[in-house]
Amino acid sequence: MSQTRKSHREGTIEEIRNAKFEIRNSAEGGTLRLCSENERFSLTGRIRSFRHAVHGIVLMLKSQHNAWVHATASIIVLLIGAFFSLSPHEWCWLVIAIMAVWTAEALNTALEFLANVASAEFHPLVAKAKDVAAGAVLISAIGSVAIALLILGPYAVGFLNSIL
Repeated sequence: MSQTRKSHREGTIEEIRNAKFEIRNSAEGGTLRLCSENERFSLTGRIRSFRHAVHGIVLMLKSQHNAWVHATASIIVLLIGAFFSLSPHEWCWLVIAIMAVWTAEALNTALEFLANVASAEFHPLVAKAKDVAAGAVLISAIGSVAIALLILGPYAVGFLNSIL
């Protein structure tokens, strides 16, 4: 009875050779697990991913003072836009501007967390990386203020002229 079947170990090695893998953070305790790109789609998996994303936003708000500045500015701009009944085109520009600042802040926060893990003590290259990431947030904030002034400025001038 000679059988020519693969051993469990050979099958696993072959699967590893042919598959693409990524490392994901597990929901339980922050451990890492290796997942195949062929992992089946599941609604619970998507819900879990969404929950992790929301947790990341909450973590950013809890740990970054500038995120509260961005939140306040976002709310003010949205309220002013609603007050002036902006066109859909104008709303698009404001939403893109707000999204750019929030995206830059989130990436900056993630980089800071990773840099702190990589080097617990002060390291000049880590400091430079953090400064560059903070600079990216500043660039997006300045650009967003410019967009807000270009869109809301004429409305504000018209409003002030009507009441004075």
